[in-house]
Amino acid sequence: MTGEVIGDGFIARYVRQHLPLNRPVTVLAAGVSRTSETAPEPFAREAALVTETARRCREQRRLMVFLSTAAGGLYGRQGEGREDARIAPVTPYGRHKLAMERIVSDSGAPWLTLRLSHLVGPGQNPAQLIPALVRQVRSGTVVIHHGARRDLLDVRHFRTVLDRLLTLGVHGRVVNVAAGVSFAAEEIVTAVEAALGQRAHRIPREVPPESLRISNHRMRVHVPESEHFGFGPAYLDRLITRYVRTEAAERAVT
Repeated sequence: MTGEVIGDGFIARYVRQHLPLNRPVTVLAAGVSRTSETAPEPFAREAALVTETARRCREQRRLMVFLSTAAGGLYGRQGEGREDARIAPVTPYGRHKLAMERIVSDSGAPWLTLRLSHLVGPGQNPAQLIPALVRQVRSGTVVIHHGARRDLLDVRHFRTVLDRLLTLGVHGRVVNVAAGVSFAAEEIVTAVEAALGQRAHRIPREVPPESLRISNHRMRVHVPESEHFGFGPAYLDRLITRYVRTEAAERAVT
């Protein structure tokens, strides 16, 4: 019995292309992705999909890997986001994702929930953070959400973590997959400008201040290779430069 990936978005396509699943596992990489979503219909569709996928995994004894979120909507805007802490989501999106995690863990199927930070890589939706900032800087004007911070993770490192967890047979656990360091919106824009070699006029917009740090301790225990991912202050510049170069190469081919 081989593995499967459900979904057609950025993460689903990347896993399907770069991580052969030669084991009975179902990676659910579909559902609500907009953190600002509030409409009940998308939430209901994802709940139906999660419930049906969990039922099938239970009957077929397949490991269900549910891709959740480590965003501030789930953990809150301040403090440390840890898997073993009691959390009180602050947005409809965060409350919904926590409810989906509980459907999975209560389903009777073997499961693994990964709470993802903001993944960055080729083929992203143009509306996602880094593609949107790249497009704005190229246009000459960029909107900066002053007070916002983001934990950014190379999609290649997510792939390594997922592969390692599956190889080890980790299940029945929630694991944050994150760099463990967040960068201010201004820092991210500066990195994009440096990678593109151009400056943009900045339009500031005030948002509620954030200081959340996503703990990646559990991830590092399970995946010691992550110690060599280069997390830290220089991680941002390397990540953005790699993304911009890959995106430029793809634009040239197109």
